[in-house]
Amino acid sequence: MSKIKAFFKKKDVIFSAKRYGIDALGAMAQGLFCSLLVGTILKTLGQQVKLDFLVQVGDYASAMSGAAMAIAIGLALKAPALVLFSLATVGYAANAIGGAGGPLAVLVIAIVAAECGKLVSKETKIDILVTPIVTILVGVGLAVLIAEPIGKAAMAVGDAVKWATNQQPFLMGILVSVIIGIALTLPISSAAICAALGLTGLAGGAAVAGCCAQMVGFAVMSFKENRWGGLVAQGIGTSMLQMPNIIKNPRIWIPPTLAAAITGPIATCIFKLEMNGAPVSSGMGTCGFVGQIGVITGWADKTVTAMDWVGLVLICFVLPAVLSWAFCEILRKIGWIRENDLKLEL
Repeated sequence: MSKIKAFFKKKDVIFSAKRYGIDALGAMAQGLFCSLLVGTILKTLGQQVKLDFLVQVGDYASAMSGAAMAIAIGLALKAPALVLFSLATVGYAANAIGGAGGPLAVLVIAIVAAECGKLVSKETKIDILVTPIVTILVGVGLAVLIAEPIGKAAMAVGDAVKWATNQQPFLMGILVSVIIGIALTLPISSAAICAALGLTGLAGGAAVAGCCAQMVGFAVMSFKENRWGGLVAQGIGTSMLQMPNIIKNPRIWIPPTLAAAITGPIATCIFKLEMNGAPVSSGMGTCGFVGQIGVITGWADKTVTAMDWVGLVLICFVLPAVLSWAFCEILRKIGWIRENDLKLEL
């Protein structure tokens, strides 16, 4: 047993929740962003300005999402070059077979394939053959066996959340908004979670509201400490930058989370804000304005009213800013948030 442990350590195969649940999941979200998300943005832009070239580029980028996710996961797991390149095939297969729940299938299967590839890497004189063959056979074999059930299970959970949101838009608007918003700020990937669950419709709209509450909320309430650089870094970058400060003083998380609990049900009950773009957009908030682009994508087949635009601006920008700032000022007055508690090292 000690020899096996030593071999695994030598090959950097380390079984841990952080490596698989944070590092790999976060990298998968980046792979999604560089393929499906960018593809969706370009395709939407192309459709709006009637430029077929951008639509075509968007389709190509979106088609490579499985490969991009798997390669990103392999990079996070420090896979050798031959393993990394082989994961393109694995990711494509897992995503294709997994269907709408493909991202979750890619996450599980790419991790297993990458670790197996690492174990055999450079162990033979014909590594150029052995490593790619093992990685691809393990990955595609697993995809054939489990990708479809994983995809269906993920979609079942996502469908249950969407159904519950339609039945109880007020309560579920709060829960989805708060939970996905918290996930966005934590060192895990809200985008990957939404993609894995296929979170769209009203539930997707609530998720967008929660993510915007965190990003815009932290950006505005910390403006005193971080000025314009912090506003941009958090407002269209990520609220995850505040995690070190949250660990020091968890109370700074109260204002944007309360804001999410308010904007979520407003989004579902009053403005009927829906995500009809790619599910991954539901977990992006104002990051590159991907969440807003995803919502607008769904307007292509409907008559857009002034109320639609008012709802989008209020839910994504105005209410998160005003509510988070107001709650923060209350907590500053009672001493729960002190000077420089929100200071970033930019």
